Amino acid sequence: MPTITTSDNVEIFYKDWGSGQPVVFSHGWPLSSDDWDAQMMFFLERGYRVVAHDRRGHGRSEQVSDGHDMDHYADDLAAVVEALDLSDAIHVGHSTGGGEVVRYLARHGEERAAKAVLISSVPPIMVKTDDHPGGIEKSFFDDVQVQVATRRADFFRTFAEGPFYGYNRPGATPSEGIIANWWRQGMIGGAKAHYDGVVAFSQTDFSDDLRGVNIPTLVLHGEDDQVVPYQNAGVLSAKLLPNGTLKTYPGFPHGMPTTEAATINADLLEFFRS
Repeated sequence: MPTITTSDNVEIFYKDWGSGQPVVFSHGWPLSSDDWDAQMMFFLERGYRVVAHDRRGHGRSEQVSDGHDMDHYADDLAAVVEALDLSDAIHVGHSTGGGEVVRYLARHGEERAAKAVLISSVPPIMVKTDDHPGGIEKSFFDDVQVQVATRRADFFRTFAEGPFYGYNRPGATPSEGIIANWWRQGMIGGAKAHYDGVVAFSQTDFSDDLRGVNIPTLVLHGEDDQVVPYQNAGVLSAKLLPNGTLKTYPGFPHGMPTTEAATINADLLEFFRS
């Protein structure tokens, strides 16, 4: 398997297909680069070089016990970009991956980047704080950690067949294949990485990171996102970005890159070519 080794000796699995302008994908919690199949195949066929990695502790990357925080996530992404010598790259992040992209650009600069896209992403901050009263109570994320530590397999199945793809909504038609694939990706990763990752994606404040991202950034968010409510995420992120553009989708769920791939891919392609 293709891997790179980070400065703290963690092996990170990656995919690197095709040639042309690089599009670099950062996946959500608790998944892997496989969650980008619909996007990687679409853009590969349209002449782009598509790159995606499994976050440390996730997928086929090494299951280490520490470093499950946004700074390490950003540094691992930078290690992939540098090892593959990517330039003029378009960075696309979903959910936690959107936070990873924003922290990477703020921490490592924009010299190798051309554009960015945040899809259903966690910035500016998910947890409720004095400065962010519209956030989600910390007790909710504490419970998620309990579920991960004590009944991860059952919890992941329920999450995939419920709010992640909006399959709990009246009239929804659940896809067993999509649900099973989500569960498969999650269970390949490490419980410790997933447990610590809850704090990383919920408690990290990306407000200053967003203010420092100057490249064109497209913010996409579903208006029926039950995981990262769009009013306190996508809407606020777009306002903080100096060069941000917001597009929302009525009725679309958190996992819209999969369930609504045709629409999302078309909008991404238009942004890439603009």
